Amino acid sequence: MDATIKPTWRLITSHPAYFLAFGLGTGLSPKAPGTVGTLLGFPLYFGLAAILPLPGILAALLVAFVVGVKLCDMAGKAVGEADHGGIVWDEIVAMALVLCFTPPGLLWWIASFAAFRVFDIFKPWPIRYFDERWKNGLGVMVDDLLAAGYAILVIELASLWL
Repeated sequence: MDATIKPTWRLITSHPAYFLAFGLGTGLSPKAPGTVGTLLGFPLYFGLAAILPLPGILAALLVAFVVGVKLCDMAGKAVGEADHGGIVWDEIVAMALVLCFTPPGLLWWIASFAAFRVFDIFKPWPIRYFDERWKNGLGVMVDDLLAAGYAILVIELASLWL
């Protein structure tokens, strides 16, 4: 693998795949790029929800996941690090998925965001397993899909309990 290079606006705007993988530039945030990028999951979800029923949203997110494997792989190769912290397409798609199963309301949306970020950052088993072993676009996307699964489980259990 090439040496890691610092991503810049010039780099991420040099190819549409890099621009998308770096979350329209949110991945260049100097502080917590994954958290900043995750916020784009909200407009993605609400935009899809405005025009599609749940099965359509899930189908669109499946396409975004599959496309994301290639986007993240290309961007990782461009910067020399498979899962560079600025590559946030995975967080965007995963957060939108979590919102598909989140009850409506600001407190639920904040809770779902927090739950997803906790699982994405701390990577409990098996998330850490895939994160450490799959150093490619699929690995980048899968670990966030698993974090989304944990977040969905927490939100579903909380909604049943509350």
